[in-house]
Amino acid sequence: MKIKFEYKIAVIVALGAFQTTFAQKKDENIGTEVVNVVKPYTPTISDAFKVKETPVIEDDENMQKEAIEYNIFSFPVASTFTPSKGRAAGVERPKREKLFNNYATLGIGNYGTINAELFVTENISRNEYVGGMLRHLSSQGGIDGVVLDDQYYNTGIDLTYGNRQQGYTWNADLGYQNQVYNWYGLPLEYTTFTEDVIAGIDEQQKYNTLKIGGNISMKQSIFKDASLQYKRFWDAFDSAENRFVLKPSFDVSVLDEKIKLGFVVDYVGTTFAQNNNITEEQKYNYFNIGAQPSILFQRDDFSVNLGAGLFYSMGKVNDANDSKFYVYPQVKASYKVVGDLMVAYAGAEGTLKQNSYEEFVSQNPFVSPTLAMAPTDQQYDMYVGLKGKLASNVAYNVRGSYMNEADKAFFLSNSFFSPVATGLEGYQYGNSFGVIYDKLKTISFFGELKADFSKKVSAGISGTYYSYDTDQMEAWNLPELKVSANVDVDITEKWYAGANLFFVGERKDFVSVGDFDPAVQSFSDVVTLDSYFDINANVGYRYNERLTGFLKLNNIASQDYERWSSYPVQGFQFMLGASYKFNF
Repeated sequence: MKIKFEYKIAVIVALGAFQTTFAQKKDENIGTEVVNVVKPYTPTISDAFKVKETPVIEDDENMQKEAIEYNIFSFPVASTFTPSKGRAAGVERPKREKLFNNYATLGIGNYGTINAELFVTENISRNEYVGGMLRHLSSQGGIDGVVLDDQYYNTGIDLTYGNRQQGYTWNADLGYQNQVYNWYGLPLEYTTFTEDVIAGIDEQQKYNTLKIGGNISMKQSIFKDASLQYKRFWDAFDSAENRFVLKPSFDVSVLDEKIKLGFVVDYVGTTFAQNNNITEEQKYNYFNIGAQPSILFQRDDFSVNLGAGLFYSMGKVNDANDSKFYVYPQVKASYKVVGDLMVAYAGAEGTLKQNSYEEFVSQNPFVSPTLAMAPTDQQYDMYVGLKGKLASNVAYNVRGSYMNEADKAFFLSNSFFSPVATGLEGYQYGNSFGVIYDKLKTISFFGELKADFSKKVSAGISGTYYSYDTDQMEAWNLPELKVSANVDVDITEKWYAGANLFFVGERKDFVSVGDFDPAVQSFSDVVTLDSYFDINANVGYRYNERLTGFLKLNNIASQDYERWSSYPVQGFQFMLGASYKFNF
């Protein structure tokens, strides 16, 4: 078979060579003749054409595709790829402000005014710290038209020790304060004092306060916190007062509701060695015990705090006992009308307010050491209001309230009936104030607007209108309108400034001066103290992170107003000073 195949190949090659040789003959005319092809037609590729219809498969059986299954055999492969660590985009961070634990401030102004402060705190261990603060404010006086000495001094020192543990914190405080004031407000516009009488007046009064106290706060306990304070207060006329206040509170959650229970133990004992037209000393003792339970309900945007105040007061005036039991509402509720943009709130609250000689002096340092003492029964204060935000940086608060009080304390000028008398005490010339008690109903409307225009500019304004109803002729020394406004600006990183304004409406007082002799001119009537406004401003310069200089301007309009009857205030005042921060 192999030989025959090779013979065939050789014959084909020979025929091909012969044909090629014959085809290469040139200029050979073979003539024309007709050739009839009798061989059947066999198409080639060049004769194919596109099929225009889908062919029909006429096979009787179609082969089915065999299902193929794929299996993946995975096994770990050691990778040598190490991703590079990402880097945060570069952001220029502001310089971190250094914090200081201590500072000292000193300012000096006209009227011989000196203002000094020193605050020091230091950590003595990881959990313990100590601190102290020394304050002094004094003025040598010099008010126009005042014939008595009008200088004042106010010096205080406070020390504290604190301890912070994982489950609780506590601190202890010790403080002392010395105040010197003068009863310089002689009623010169209503009567005339001789030079001998003025020269014989010893108008100085001194107040001293010693206080010891402490606080404790628990983090995970039914017992929440407690505060304890004892005060010893006395003056230059042998008046003395002891006050002891203890306020523990408890907090527990039951069925997702928060229950609170607060207690108040408040004792005050005051002794006045002198009294108007009474030679015997006057003693006042009031021991108030109160319990204030409440339960807080919170549901979505609504919350209500239901509570009550239960007080028992044991009073003793000289040898007369007076004990009473009081019940007060203590209910508060709020509802978010539009999230934090609009929150409606309402409440009715009452309490038994303990009055003390020390608190009266803090409100009016020109009171006489002959006061009557009694607690104020604040029966209820019903209010309704709306607060929220007008914009992301503008907050508002409006409120209307109706308050009913019994034994409300009013300051009233003491009477003086002998302009030519000498040898009296320095407060017995119509230049001091006493306290009287009566019912008072107050309707008030309050509005407040605060805005932070930027991190460097903030401002605020608030005002309150009062309407009084009392059995007295007037609501003595209570204004009908109060308005305040403030603005603070960081001008640059170094410079800052601020300003504030206070407006107080008219007040009423009763002045009675004269003599038992009808021939001597006398005056006794209700007087009106004019409304006043007080504009203050300050500007400061931060020399560096430690040292800052400042300039303060008070009563810029130099308003010659009277805060109390016959007591004009200092005119335009300025103070120049500096503050220095430091660490040990």
